[in-house]
Amino acid sequence: KCRTGPLDIVFVIDSSRSVRPFEFEIMRQFMMDIIGSLDIGPDATRVGVIQYSSQVQNIFSLKTFFTRADMEKAINSIVPLAQGTMTGLAIQYAMNVAFTTQEGARPLHKKIPRIAIIVTDGRPQDRVTEVATQARNSGIEIYAVGIQRADMNSLRAMASAPLEEHVFLVESFELIQQFGKQFQDKLCGVDLCVEQQHGCQHSCISTPGSFYCECNPGYRLSSDGKSCSPIDACADGRHGCQHQCVSTRGSYSCHCYPGYYLNQDKRSCSMIDYCSFGNHSCQHECVSIPHGHQCRCQSGFTLQPDGRSCRATDLCNGVDHGCEFKCVSTEGSYHCVCPEGQQLQADGRACSKCGAGHVDLVMVIDGSKSVRPQNFELVKQFVNRIVDLLEVSPHGTQVGLVQYSSRVRTEFPLNKYHSADEIKKAVMEVEYMEKGTMTGLALKHMVEHSFSELEGARPLSHNIPRIGLVFTDGRSQDDISEWARRAKESGIVMFAVGVGKAVEEELRAIASEPVEQHFSYSADFTTMTHLVENFKLNICPEESKGVTEIRSPCECEALVQFQTNTVAILQSLTEKNILWTRGVPLTRSLAQMTARLEDLERQVAHKK
Repeated sequence: KCRTGPLDIVFVIDSSRSVRPFEFEIMRQFMMDIIGSLDIGPDATRVGVIQYSSQVQNIFSLKTFFTRADMEKAINSIVPLAQGTMTGLAIQYAMNVAFTTQEGARPLHKKIPRIAIIVTDGRPQDRVTEVATQARNSGIEIYAVGIQRADMNSLRAMASAPLEEHVFLVESFELIQQFGKQFQDKLCGVDLCVEQQHGCQHSCISTPGSFYCECNPGYRLSSDGKSCSPIDACADGRHGCQHQCVSTRGSYSCHCYPGYYLNQDKRSCSMIDYCSFGNHSCQHECVSIPHGHQCRCQSGFTLQPDGRSCRATDLCNGVDHGCEFKCVSTEGSYHCVCPEGQQLQADGRACSKCGAGHVDLVMVIDGSKSVRPQNFELVKQFVNRIVDLLEVSPHGTQVGLVQYSSRVRTEFPLNKYHSADEIKKAVMEVEYMEKGTMTGLALKHMVEHSFSELEGARPLSHNIPRIGLVFTDGRSQDDISEWARRAKESGIVMFAVGVGKAVEEELRAIASEPVEQHFSYSADFTTMTHLVENFKLNICPEESKGVTEIRSPCECEALVQFQTNTVAILQSLTEKNILWTRGVPLTRSLAQMTARLEDLERQVAHKK
């Protein structure tokens, strides 16, 4: 094997149309014979191959393969280009690309020879003298191997000096394999590190016809080029120590700051886990710090002065509050709140929805081109805010959704979903239709299909209110009057919601009587919030009337109702574990109040 030191070798192979297929096979074998004599490896000899004709193709670069088997496989897979002979272009590519550090060439300061072996069978069709001179001046040693029809003047113009050692003309392709054995000796030369007294203090590195000295890590080569002197290995910043670098003669070691230990890589440091010693006594969590540990409390708790125990600061996180919507912590206590438009029930936890009267609600939304995609997303949010008002269930309120433009599409019928979460998820997945505004066609679809028992509407005999909500942003392109009238005649309570360029005359024609309570308008999609509140006040009459039936407190029915409500409230208070009222145990107060109610009931019964 050629063991005269590492080399960076790039084969530049002529695959022009003048090279016949069997001749190219011989060139393949020539390359593999040369590679077979080399000591291949990332720290030994690296090999790259390019082929050229009228263009240059990189087969593999100096950084691609580091085994002969991989290189031979790649060489055997080469498909000749079979075009012109642009040798100058190939030398330019070798200089500008193949011999760069990005492609795997070792840096020039390492003094590893860069060798280009050009194999050609003809005269170049471009200029080679100038570019070959540039390549040689950049540090590339060029061997020019001509076969059969090659032009000797071109070979001499390309090759490095002395020409007798770098220019070769082989009479035929059949002889190139025999020439390859002779060329190996040229390439390898004599190992001067072995054959003579090199005088290197540390290491001798052979190169073809020469050698140079290198020093061990931690030392630098002296001006005589042979002896080595120790250096501060930490000074060049390449030591990789995470914390501290400590130099020793010709070497260095890494140290860590107090509270850290050195990892197995002998460079990085990790904090000592003082919490793992098992003596921290923290109530919640232990956190290691460089010189020890400290305790930390979970969210909603505060660390006490002893530095170990924790006290809850957010009772909503520390107790099973049971709030249906949201729990709000106060100093030492908490209370439940409900979403806008809903009221807290007597148990202090549940929220009331518009559920006193169940309905079948179909919303018909405008998906025409004038709405625009970003506003259509606001419309879907508007629909979901209405759904939040409702007590959706299989036997309670049902919701259906229809979208229209130039055509009408049922997004989901009344009997499709049975919970508000299912409906809201389906609404957000609705795709925008675009195109025209056929509101009349949408009303016809709603009357004939959406409120049919086939699509989930409950029979009229059940007396379940049917409510239609039509949302539009512009003038209809068809007549709406007939189907708006039919909708109301069929018993559907119609609400009309307009935005932007919606026509008030059409909205009023859609809305049920009294019209003022059944149509709403907003100038802009981003200000539709108040429309939800308007709809709530009209669809949930108990939210808007604010009128309480006045009944005689002495009537038996009124008394029973009062007693039932009061007992429910008292039971709720008992469940909330309120233990004392003005210094008296609450359970005693509740018993007394219950006894008084029972006595009052007996008196009324006696009078009757």
